[in-house]
Amino acid sequence: MEIMETQWSPRIGWADLPAHAQSGVEEILGAPVIEAVGQQGGFSPGTADRVRTSTGRRAFVKAVNSALNSTTPDLHRKEAAITAALPDALPTPHLLGLFDDDDWVALVLTDIEGRHPHIPWRPDELNLVLDALALLARTPVPQALAHLPDLADELREDFGGWARIQAGPPTSLDPWIKENLGLFDALATQVIAQLEGTSLVHMDIRADNILLTADQRAFLVDWPWACRGPGWVDALTVLVNVRAFDPSFDVDSVLRSHPVFDRTSPDLVDGFLAGLGAYFIDVARRPAPPGLPTVRAFQQQQGDAVMGWLRERLGATPRL
Repeated sequence: MEIMETQWSPRIGWADLPAHAQSGVEEILGAPVIEAVGQQGGFSPGTADRVRTSTGRRAFVKAVNSALNSTTPDLHRKEAAITAALPDALPTPHLLGLFDDDDWVALVLTDIEGRHPHIPWRPDELNLVLDALALLARTPVPQALAHLPDLADELREDFGGWARIQAGPPTSLDPWIKENLGLFDALATQVIAQLEGTSLVHMDIRADNILLTADQRAFLVDWPWACRGPGWVDALTVLVNVRAFDPSFDVDSVLRSHPVFDRTSPDLVDGFLAGLGAYFIDVARRPAPPGLPTVRAFQQQQGDAVMGWLRERLGATPRL
């Protein structure tokens, strides 16, 4: 069994924050921070620390400035606004406060006492996550988040990646993919029109954005990419993550058995996988963004996993 390992982006820690940013976080928490434990995972050069104050209060702090990466501060601002408006019934962290001096941006969130799913994935933990995503799919988008973009609009350019690949294919492109670029482009293009929906979609669900608690709940963290779309999308991206770490995992049996996938069809799944493959393979060949030296290798890993799964679904002779 092949298991892929992800090299997460290097992060700064609590001690690297300037004094005024630390003070701003401590003002939100109401006491000085006396302990900070850095967390691994994700692709941000900023902090990701579980902190404890002198009064025993715990929180999760993530902070960054534009010198580390020019786009991440705005992602933190988006995440703060979205998290603050998420319904209380959802298994998500709550926003305690936001420090923003137009340079440093720090989110202060409730600290979820949990751990990431085991890698490679275990069936029981996968079911916990899919149950949480089924709850998310059933939860109406609150009025405070009515402005969120539609999933189809967010993905249209990304899913058009096969045309760009066809115009200039990477030298390392798998021959099977190269021979069927037209098919994949058609599948990805057709599925865009079928991505309408009224569910809240996280759009970045993978093992490092999930925390499992002792009471058998799956909490969904990191919300800057939220949008509106079909309720099955996040669950399908979880299965891609499962495949990335264990290509032998029978994810198609999960597709057939878990109710979160009740509104999918083989054509929808194949089209969405083709679209994800277009995005990952196209973007993986770009230069790495500042402060994120490993993200392109991760995206190539995801693209390989998506296309490996799609190849199995289509069979030796793809549909034309």
